[in-house]
Amino acid sequence: MNAILRIALAMVAASSLAGCLAPQDQRPGLRLTGEPTALPTDWSFTDAHKEIALQVRAPYLLPHSVTIWCAALDGQLYVAARDPETKRWPGWVDRRPDVRLRIGDAIYPVRLTPLEDPNQVAQARGAYSAKYRLPNPPPPGSPPLRYWRVAPQR
Repeated sequence: MNAILRIALAMVAASSLAGCLAPQDQRPGLRLTGEPTALPTDWSFTDAHKEIALQVRAPYLLPHSVTIWCAALDGQLYVAARDPETKRWPGWVDRRPDVRLRIGDAIYPVRLTPLEDPNQVAQARGAYSAKYRLPNPPPPGSPPLRYWRVAPQR
């Protein structure tokens, strides 16, 4: 079998799997499935969800999805990466901030905007601390966290 045919078959197989391999716990997945849903004006309903799924655009042409925590504050939604330098997806979000979130069975096309202002980071950290009963501030030696605000795609 020639190399081009093998590559084509591998891509077809990978595309077929993309619709059926969802992320779970610390195992990443591929394309998120669910019902496309309009963005809410208030994200506080996410308080009922411990984990959500995030799909980013990976440089290897397949969708990449992970499970993450989220927290809402004053109607806004925030997501975070724990120890972001050890993961690939935060860098992919930096390059392409338009992502998809799956919350329950709903899919939301959104844009992640990094939080850089220390006051905004402190507010997001406080929302996470309240939702997940985490110490605030984190104890010395805790892994770093990086936060993003969820916004509509442009």
